[in-house]
Amino acid sequence: MDYVPGHGLLDGKRVLVTAAAGTGIGSATAKRCLEEGASVVISDAHERRLNETASELNVPSVGCDVTDETQVQRMFDVAVAELGGLDVLVNNAGLGGTANVVDMTDEQWSRVLDVTLNGTFRCTRAALRLLQPQRSGVIVNNASVLGWRAQAGQSHYAAAKAGVMALTRCAALEAAEFNVRINAVAPSLAMHANLAKVTTDEVLDALTAREAFGRAAEPWEVANVIVFLASDYSSYMTGEIVSVSSQHP
Repeated sequence: MDYVPGHGLLDGKRVLVTAAAGTGIGSATAKRCLEEGASVVISDAHERRLNETASELNVPSVGCDVTDETQVQRMFDVAVAELGGLDVLVNNAGLGGTANVVDMTDEQWSRVLDVTLNGTFRCTRAALRLLQPQRSGVIVNNASVLGWRAQAGQSHYAAAKAGVMALTRCAALEAAEFNVRINAVAPSLAMHANLAKVTTDEVLDALTAREAFGRAAEPWEVANVIVFLASDYSSYMTGEIVSVSSQHP
């Protein structure tokens, strides 16, 4: 698949992307937003990788652990100061792991939900406090097909992502009267270095075999759909969850 060049879909837009360090969907999204004409601030909890990505993309950055409300508020303060305002938030922060329910600890369950679901809530709330008064803006959340589909060992992650989907739909209804749109992507499998570190080859092979194209998505292929949802091309869409998948049953 050839990389798609930018077409100015986000000309003049001011974008904040969370969990954008490293080689995953977040950094790919930040890069695509830049290529589509946006000004971008990136954030992540991993300071070294964040600094490396910010240097590579030549964009401002701010460290943030989305489980900490004080850090979330500071992230938005820095983004607004750097960009002169905010038009788009991409909620990409999430945490996975593998454990069967019978063996899962409270800490494992709570940690995944606090980063993946509660973190998305905290950032959505902070963004809406900026976007609703200006009566414009877009939030794009990163969910997962596991919000719909079952996979052994993923109860905490699947529950968190299903929660992100529900949050997306409900918050979208509340924000609509302020002309603010909230949608989500639900990728099936996007391959990057961090995923490879925490997932066995056997699991990756099994997941890849379910994809119609016989391969995982590239992170930028998911980012393209995020850019679409952030752009005016999706102006009539809100509360929607867009599957980014070639997966079959």
